[in-house]
This record gives sequence, structure tokens and C-alpha cells, in this order.
Amino acid sequence: FPLFLQVTCNSFTISNGEMQDVGVGLYPSMSLLNHSCDPNCVIVFEGYHLLLHSVREIQIGEELTISYVESLVPTRERQKQLMRQYCFECDCPLCQNPEKDAEKLAGEEHAWKEVKDAVNEVRYPKSKEEWKHILARCQNLLRSHKGHLPDTNIYQLKMLDCAMDACINLESWEEALYYGSRTLEPYRRYYPGFHPLRAVQLMRVGKLQYSQGMVPQALETLKQAYNIMKVTHGTDHSLMKALMEIKEECEAMMRIQ
Repeated sequence: FPLFLQVTCNSFTISNGEMQDVGVGLYPSMSLLNHSCDPNCVIVFEGYHLLLHSVREIQIGEELTISYVESLVPTRERQKQLMRQYCFECDCPLCQNPEKDAEKLAGEEHAWKEVKDAVNEVRYPKSKEEWKHILARCQNLLRSHKGHLPDTNIYQLKMLDCAMDACINLESWEEALYYGSRTLEPYRRYYPGFHPLRAVQLMRVGKLQYSQGMVPQALETLKQAYNIMKVTHGTDHSLMKALMEIKEECEAMMRIQ
């Protein structure tokens, strides 16, 4: 392999507490792990420390696997990315039974292709003005495609996430909660079992519910996040400790009420 391909194949995208990409690192021992779109392990980061956690019971002699690609995207796209970057085709159970692909691209094709292009153009903004511009574009697209795209369409889902991020950065908490709440059912469908992305999303929505005085709903959402995050992140992770703090605040508020 040329050096560039070796680095590309063996590097890991480093993410922050909210699973946003912040850099790339080489972790040689972890590069020995093979891929599955439906893996038995997940990787999370604590700063630059890579942590590997199993997300289901592993049998004696069973191979440890992680996902090299985002499992949210349809099977054909995952296969193309794996072949392009890692030079192999995946034959995991998820790829052999792509039953959710139609749902992931549900709705009118012209609508989701427009949303897909818009999402792909977004670069992480550095100012409030840029966030305002992104939010306005998200609002316009979500409004114009209302009734044409279900929230389970993966590009609609990404647009809702984008609108939520914009609202959080603009401190529009109520609107952020509106978009975030719409993502929870698609996240549940596409990230079943224990997945760090779903845990983080539940935590974010729970915090927004708490900020709006929706204490019982917030506590229920944060409990769901806790049950997943204790597996995907472990009890010593800083994000887990932050989750436990806000969960305990909610429980205290419930006792007062």
C-alpha cells in the first residue's frame, strides 16, 4: 500500500463528547479490528484517548468488530465507501438484509436529493451570522418539503439535526427542542440496541426539555440516554458524569414538585 492509503485505512476520526469530528489519529492496535455494519463493539473518545466498549454479549472465540462507516447510510452507499477507502465488500447481516434502505430514502426523490445537496454543503460555521444563514436555509427546505419527506428519510433527519444545532448555537432553545424531538423516533429505528450517537441525541433532547421546564419528560429521556451510555461510554466517561448530574437535578426537581 502507498503511505497515504495506509494512513487512510488505519486512522480513526476523533470525536468530541457530542460525537462531532475534531481530528484524525492513528491507533495501531485498534486498526487490527475488522469491520461490520452491525458491530459488537463501539469506539468513543475521552479527549484523544480511544476507548473500545462491547455493546452486546460476545461469545468465546467471537471476533471483535467495529463499524468503519456510518451505518445510517443505505447499503449501496456503505459498500461504495468501503470499497473506495478500504478495498473490500461487506457481507455482514445488515448488508445481506437491507430491509431498511427503502425507508431511509422514503419520500419524493427530487425533495430528498435537494435536501441531501444542502446538507452536504454545510461546513461547520464559526459565527452567529453563519448559523443564522444555515438555520434559515433549513427552515425553508423543511417548510417547502413538508408532506413530501418523512422524518425517517435520512437526509431529512440530517436536516433536522442541522436545524437543531443551529438553534442551540443561537440559543433558541424552544425551537431546538422542536427539531430535536422529531429526530428521536428515526434515531430509535436506525440505531437500535446500544449506539453512542443515540445516547448523545437523547441527552441533548433531555437537556432541552429540562431547559423548557418539562421535568418529567426530561427525566424519562435522560434515563433512556443513561441506559445506553453506561454501555457505550462507561460510567467513568466525562459525558456520562455530566449526564448523571443533570439526571440527578431532574430527580431532585421531581421530589420538590
